[in-house]
Amino acid sequence: MPRWEPDAVGRLQAAALELFAEQGFERTTVVEIAQRAGLTKRSFFNHFADKREVLFGPVAEGQREIVTREIAACPDGLPPLEAVVLGLRAAADAIFEVRRAEVTRRREIIEANPELRERELRKRAALTDGIADALRARGVDSDTALLSARAGVLVQQTAMRTWTRSVDDRPLRDFLADALHSLRTIAAQTADQGGVPVPGRADGIRDSP
Repeated sequence: MPRWEPDAVGRLQAAALELFAEQGFERTTVVEIAQRAGLTKRSFFNHFADKREVLFGPVAEGQREIVTREIAACPDGLPPLEAVVLGLRAAADAIFEVRRAEVTRRREIIEANPELRERELRKRAALTDGIADALRARGVDSDTALLSARAGVLVQQTAMRTWTRSVDDRPLRDFLADALHSLRTIAAQTADQGGVPVPGRADGIRDSP
């Protein structure tokens, strides 16, 4: 019978974050993470495929599950982007809010490593696809679903970046609301000006509507 290991995942994640911060991601081994957590190498691989997944696996899976579940449960007629942000707020409350220091440290580690940044982009793309699928299941057309999913993930990334760098003790859901407001303001300003900026143009000329 396997030995009971209370909160092995949490201990491994905490140990990994400490070691990554102390000596860098590249120089940290799985054995060192397991030893710091008071567990064995075998225990590590019972929960994670490799040391990168300590930073991505449980967070990405849990977030996608919560967001898509909340989207499915939204009231009929709620605009797609509103449904997405509602799901992101639920994930913020359930996963990130009580782990602000860990989330901040995780972001710093990822931003310092190109390989991890690439993995983060792939996980973000998977979240976007999951959100878009959840919206399509509600009857949203494919293009609107994808655009709303991408906009929602952009709102989340903007909010997370501000939240982890701020000394403000407001909850993450408030930063999500701020980022959503900023996105809507930009969209409204673009509409009021009668067009959108031409990519690559520096002269401010806009296309006609």
